[in-house]
Amino acid sequence: MIEGIRPAGLTADAARARLAEDGPNELPRAGQRSIVRIALEVLREPMLALLLAGGVAYLLLGDMTEALILLGFATFSVAVTVIQETRTEHVLEALRDLSAPRALVIRDGTRVRIPGREVVRDDLLVLEQGDRIAADAVLVEAADLQTDESLLTGESLPVGKVVAIEGAAVDTPRPGGEGQPYVYSGSLVTRGSGISRVLATGPRSEIGRIGQSLATLDTEAPRLRRETTRIVTWCGIGGGAVALLVVLLFGLLRGGWIEAVLAGIAIGMSLLPEEFPVVLTVFLAMGAWRIGKVGVLTRRAAAIETLGSATVLCTDKTGTLTENRMSVAELWLPSGDTHTLGTNPTVPEAYHGLIETAALASAAEPTDPMEIALHGAHGAVVGTELPTGALAHAYALRPDLLAMSNIWDDGEALTLSAKGAPEAIASLCHLPAPEHAAMTAAVEAMAVRGIRVLGVATATPRDRNWAETQHEYDYALTGLVGLADPLRASVPGAVAQCRSAGLRVVMITGDYAATARSIATQAGIADGDVLTGADLAALDDAQLAERLKTVTVFARIMPEQKLRIVQAFKTDGEIVAMTGDGVNDAPSLKAAHIGVAMGKRGTDVAREASAIVLLEDDFGSIVQSVRLGRRIYDNIRKAMAFIFAVHVPIAGLALLPLFFGLPILFGPIHIALLEMVIDPVCALVFEAEREEDDIMRRRPRDPAEALFSLPMIVWSVFQGGAAFAMLATVFLVEIWSGMPEMELRALTFFALIAEIVALILVNRSFSASLGQALVRHNAALRYVAVAITGVTALILFLPQAQVLLKFGSIAWSDMALAIGLGVVLLVLLEGCKPLVGRLSAFVSPIQGRGPVTAS
Repeated sequence: MIEGIRPAGLTADAARARLAEDGPNELPRAGQRSIVRIALEVLREPMLALLLAGGVAYLLLGDMTEALILLGFATFSVAVTVIQETRTEHVLEALRDLSAPRALVIRDGTRVRIPGREVVRDDLLVLEQGDRIAADAVLVEAADLQTDESLLTGESLPVGKVVAIEGAAVDTPRPGGEGQPYVYSGSLVTRGSGISRVLATGPRSEIGRIGQSLATLDTEAPRLRRETTRIVTWCGIGGGAVALLVVLLFGLLRGGWIEAVLAGIAIGMSLLPEEFPVVLTVFLAMGAWRIGKVGVLTRRAAAIETLGSATVLCTDKTGTLTENRMSVAELWLPSGDTHTLGTNPTVPEAYHGLIETAALASAAEPTDPMEIALHGAHGAVVGTELPTGALAHAYALRPDLLAMSNIWDDGEALTLSAKGAPEAIASLCHLPAPEHAAMTAAVEAMAVRGIRVLGVATATPRDRNWAETQHEYDYALTGLVGLADPLRASVPGAVAQCRSAGLRVVMITGDYAATARSIATQAGIADGDVLTGADLAALDDAQLAERLKTVTVFARIMPEQKLRIVQAFKTDGEIVAMTGDGVNDAPSLKAAHIGVAMGKRGTDVAREASAIVLLEDDFGSIVQSVRLGRRIYDNIRKAMAFIFAVHVPIAGLALLPLFFGLPILFGPIHIALLEMVIDPVCALVFEAEREEDDIMRRRPRDPAEALFSLPMIVWSVFQGGAAFAMLATVFLVEIWSGMPEMELRALTFFALIAEIVALILVNRSFSASLGQALVRHNAALRYVAVAITGVTALILFLPQAQVLLKFGSIAWSDMALAIGLGVVLLVLLEGCKPLVGRLSAFVSPIQGRGPVTAS
């Protein structure tokens, strides 16, 4: 035992002091935002600033009612955004808490189980088989201890551990390799037991340092937000300049500077497309909620939209394409006889000895999926308990010999059972060439069917003077056991959808090439080359880029090679989605455009590096995310087209009276009321629009395609221009015919509402006819339509509302005229849509690109 270690462990008081000094044993909460920070970010929106300025101006005029209405609009917008943003933060925190391991420690001489976050430096950790190690530590006691450090090293084989030698020089602990006295946070105890003293916790641990190093890799900035910010900025600058000019002209020519400020605010509100950031926030937040219902947690909402444009999906095999549930599938005897296990567990007695030997060569209480399968097969097939006896000695897997042996002592005789890689078992059995060739042929036959093969052998030790290595015993080959990890039932259909959508699926696995190719074939992944990790290491970047064009399966790949594969795809111009679960997967997850982490078997570091977490580790969920991402992008474009179009008549009607020296038609309260119609339409109606029929039959869009394309803007301005031309004509005709100002304001307002409804219906679908657009299911549209009708009725029949809005009562014939303008606009634009569809790729985003052909 190392000097200074107290068998009683730390005292409770000492542990509390260490926890206060070093902080909890957990990774830092990267990017966590408080409610105050979120609120401050929301308050920077220009539209909120205009609403607040309008409220203050009305307060200066003594109009308390209009001031409170504008301030209420602003408060409502802030509250909705803050609630949605904080909900996303809380979901991630809940997932992290669920994944936190617990630890068994010795404190005050007693073994107590505590949350992993409460483990502190110098705690004594008790390690048992199956435990997830909570912190970096040095061993003070160990009994046949082995740990799986693959999350840190990528090495799939467990490594043996030894007790630290008292007084020996202490090297800098690094994971990997046999015979170390160190264990590491996040590793799994696969065999034996021990006690260790904690050296490092939280960010100071090896797993924590890897997590912190991810900060050196930049994540992809959300492209849509960049584009939206740019267009809003330019519109804001232009709108601000026009608003300032209006204030100066109004104040200088008409007098009344407070009224001039209100007119300028109204112009600014009408010109500023503040719905753009609202659309992005709500669409992506609602998308995160929708995809959450199919078992996907979205850490960065913009990743859903990006996933919709992905061109390459790099997926691992175990647990994503397969069920991560091993079962014995095939048995082979040296005589050449084979038996395939199906749904019927009945197995000829000749194979019972093979299954029993394989189970005896496993851990007595297995945690490895293969060993669990072997024990389960023995219970189901043989139907008896394993022979009783004591485990007298064990030989662990070694890098130079991928086999393990257990020696059992029943009090009368010694029995040695071994299992491992077929080539290792063959070397232990010293098989003659013909027998070795027969075994190799059987192994290859199973491997090409996606079956993982273990060799099994037995021997009889001469005495209890255990040999130094397994090679010193005389083994006899018992046979081969084939284990299969069945493909998830949903995978072939999901892969077929990816292929029809032009999304190339590539498998990256650490498994053997033949097994990987077999699973890929079963999954429906396109035929192509298989590239192994050894071959990849021999390629330079140019050669790798050339091979990427034909490779569909990467086999025997080390985790650090995944990053190179992802970067090579990105260099070739692909939009890459990448799945992973280990700590060493984290750099490739973060480097990919969309990192997809496993929720059940993934590590905290992998989740931190990823944009999306699959709660059920199901490949089908990725395909659902792709479908939703494309739907979100389509609906964002529909909403953006509507926003551009609807602001043209609003801005035109705000400016028109100034050019003709007429009274101001709309003030800030009218614009704010219109925004209360427009915002729900953008945020609710278009978000809820169902997907286009061809959504998974089109190629991924060009990553360089601009959201605000010139054809889109032209089509939107044409829609808005047509609406404004109709409204301006009615406005000028009626004012010259002597209609009173307040009645004219009411008529124009209601006509504008009708035209807004027409613009909604026109932009609901890229290609559907008017009849189809009217009957397309959208509950949000019905609710908004009811709300618009209710507000219109309220204004018509409530005198107080008319006084507040400065409306006069209008005749039913005028209301019919207002509704008629909306109908005429709807028919006109629907008539133009086919023509525009032939001229512009905007109306149908895949037009000119064609459907995806089978690959």
